[in-house]
Order: sequence, then structure tokens, then C-alpha cells
Amino acid sequence: MATFVDHVVLHVSAGDGGHGCTSVHREKFKPLGGPDGGNGGRGGDVVLVVDPNTTTLLDYHHLPHRHATSGKPGQGGNRSGAEGGDLILPVPDGTVVTTPGGELLADLVGAGTRYVAARAGRGGLGNAALASARRKAPGFSLLGEPGEAFDVVLELKTVADVALVGFPSSGKSSIVAAISAARPKIADYPFTTLVPNLGVVEAGEVRYTVADVPGLIPGASEGKGLGLEFLRHVERCSAIVHVIDAATIDPGRDPLTDLDVIEAELAAYGGLDDRPRMVALNKTDVPDAQEIAEMVTAELQARGLQVFAVSAATRAGLRELSFGMAALVSAARAAAPALEATRIVLRPQAVDDSGFTVVREETPNGPRYLVSGLKPTRWVRQTDFSNDEAVGYLADRLKRLGVEDALVAAGAQPGDDVAIGEGDQAVLFDWEPSLDAGAELLHGRRGQDLRLQGR
Repeated sequence: MATFVDHVVLHVSAGDGGHGCTSVHREKFKPLGGPDGGNGGRGGDVVLVVDPNTTTLLDYHHLPHRHATSGKPGQGGNRSGAEGGDLILPVPDGTVVTTPGGELLADLVGAGTRYVAARAGRGGLGNAALASARRKAPGFSLLGEPGEAFDVVLELKTVADVALVGFPSSGKSSIVAAISAARPKIADYPFTTLVPNLGVVEAGEVRYTVADVPGLIPGASEGKGLGLEFLRHVERCSAIVHVIDAATIDPGRDPLTDLDVIEAELAAYGGLDDRPRMVALNKTDVPDAQEIAEMVTAELQARGLQVFAVSAATRAGLRELSFGMAALVSAARAAAPALEATRIVLRPQAVDDSGFTVVREETPNGPRYLVSGLKPTRWVRQTDFSNDEAVGYLADRLKRLGVEDALVAAGAQPGDDVAIGEGDQAVLFDWEPSLDAGAELLHGRRGQDLRLQGR
């Protein structure tokens, strides 16, 4: 069973808002003491948070569906419903959040970094909150708004300072085990390393992390071997160290050829040309390997590469290698721009922004007018269409927003189809340009309520 997962599709849904309550205060000698229905509680958000103690996405591989709790409905006596609790999902440092189509949503780097993957629905207002001088006793309340539901892709890109790359069985894991406290699996067969291994190294006053990337082979950038799955872990590293097996006996392989092959795969993957590089010629404890290392060192240095002849078995040259990597890391950190505090940017909407659009489309049954926008969509979702007074209240709100005027300007005629909302969630109406009265037609003129007549 897999113990390391770095790519999952997560299905998240925030909590729904609780419904508002329709209630009238009653006590002795006061059969209609006024509306006292409470508001519904807000649902819970789904929040991704970087947790240093989380190193894999395995939990979300096994349980990909995550739901936040919904808010509770309001109650009589002006009692508001309880809010739903936020669902906090810990993710590893370096997690990238994208849509299934590949659009970048968030790049989560740094302990405590948060991203709201799905926002909760608002609670509906109770009839006490809907009361006004013109509508003293509302006989309706608003429904809770549904929470957002999305599919997001979580992709882990290891956050390390140095990446060790090379062919399978070149000794990368052995080097990590020798220079750090990490204990990766080591064996004498290809593709022993199936997951990236991280080790912390101290060289003088410099402390840095080293990532052992699973072995690459020709065609790794095209999906061969394990390379396509793990090349992403090289992206965040400040430096790249080529670990080359100087003792290989495979036909057609030598240190220079191995270097060219791996460099070609890194170039095909893209985005790594600016990383400083160095070469570690490993397994020099073998006599022939020592001679080969001495032969190719001059050629590698002529390419501008710093070369270290090392042996993970005898630890020869590892101290020099660790200090060489520390120098690259120090230079990268010095060249990095200074970190600035995150700025909160406020982008308020213009005061004259209506917040909706009206689009005419032709259908076999005649024209249809699509009304889309945050406010109209939310108002429709919160309307109880089984209550005539609630429908009238919706009509009044749309009138004040300017929807009727926009429909007239678009050429709408009485009886035309009008859809408010997005996609399959849209609500279809037969439009009649008589929104002025709204809910007041049900209960008399503004400021009056026919339900109270004759009492």
C-alpha cells in the first residue's frame, strides 16, 4: 500500500447556511406581539492550512470527499441558529492548489499559510430581521444559502534547498543517509527509492535540506519510469546536484553521457535552467571508478561545473560536498529578495455597480433572458417559493436593484421566459412587468397588514 501521495483530487463542500425562522411572539393578551423569528447560522468554510507535521497527501487519497458542517436554523424568541464549524485540512508545505483544468488557485508555502477552498453559505434572515416600518409583521423568512462545492487538485512540490538527481542506483539515497539523519530505503536494485526523501544537513553555520529525488531515466519528462511523477519536486530547490555512478558497468553509460541524459530530461521538463549545478562522482571506493572520476573531472570543470569525488560507503569526500552545497545555498539565499509582509488588498465594488447582467438568447420557444449576478442569484436561492409573501419580497428587491428596467431595455415582453441564476441552478419565471406592488399586494398598502384587520 502506498505511504506517500503527492497528487490528489479533493472534493470539498462548505456548510450550508441555516434557514431563518418565521415566528410571532405570543403571550397572554398579546396574540400577535410582533415577529420574533431568529436568523439562521452561517455554515463552515473548508480551509487548507500548511502544517509542518504533514508530509504527504495520503489521507486525502483515501478520503477525498470533505464536508464542513452546516449552520443551524433560527428559532422563535429571537434565537439565532448556531454557526457551522470550519473544516481545517492540514497540507504539507509546498502544496499547490489548482482546478481540474489546471488553473492555479493557491501556492501554499510556509507554516500556517491558509487558503479557503470553499466558502460557507450565509444564514437566512428570520422574520424579525425582515421587519420594517413598511412591513411590520413579515409572514416569511429567508432560506439559508448553500455552501460552495468544488473539485480541487492538490499537488505537492517538495520544499528543499538542494535536489539530488541522477540515474536509479547512482547512490543518491546513500549520500542523504550519510550526510544527514534521514534513513531512506537503500538496496542494490533500480528504483529502490519510490518517494522523495528529505534530509537536514549542517555545514558550518549553514543549515539546509537535501531532497533525494527518485531515479530518472531517458524519457522521464515524457512519463517513463518514475521521473514524470517526481520531477515536480525539483522545481522549488535552490541548487541541483548530479549524482553520477562512476562505477557503472552498463553498456553505453559513462559519467559524461549520464550527465547529458539527465540534463536533457531537466530541460524537457522546463523551468530549471537558472538553478546552479554541481556534480558528485559517487562510488569512488571502487578502483576503476576512481580512475574514471579522475579522467572526466577536467571535462566537467571545463563545462563550468564544480566536481566532487565522493564515496557514500566510506564517506570520503562527503564533507567537502556538504560544504560545497552549503555555499550554493548561501548564495541563493543572499540573492533571494527580502520577504515582505503580506498585504491585504481591498477591491470594493463601485457604488453605481448594479452587480448583474441581462443577456438575451434565442430558443425554439422564443427569446429567453438570462439574469446573472451575485445579488440576484443569492436572493433567488434564499427565497421560499411556496410562500407568496416571500416571492413578493423577492420581486421588490429585484425591482429596486433595477432588474425590471434592464429587462425592458433588453426588449423583454410580458410572458417571456426569464432565468435568474447560473447554469442548472437557475430559476425560470414567466415575466410580467408588474413588480411595483410586490409583497404589499398580499397584505394591503405599505405600512398595513390585512391579517390584522378585524382583530
